[in-house]
Amino acid sequence: MILKPVTSEKAVKLIDLDNTILFQVEKNVSRSEIKEEVEKIFLVKVESVRTLIKDNRKRAYVKLKKENPAIDIATKLGMI
Repeated sequence: MILKPVTSEKAVKLIDLDNTILFQVEKNVSRSEIKEEVEKIFLVKVESVRTLIKDNRKRAYVKLKKENPAIDIATKLGMI
């Protein structure tokens, strides 16, 4: 379902300022499925999931709870 993390300048800024990680996901995946998968893979708690379809691609903005810093996951993924 989750295809890859997005490593644009805006995505890195969101990690620092908003504790949010941006993923490219399959188009037919729901928000609850994205939340469950992120929590299962990275062993974190997700606060909210927002989605955006742009240029025929779906992106998921996954905001983590404060006790789980997004910078730790970004470092594991090699984004930073």
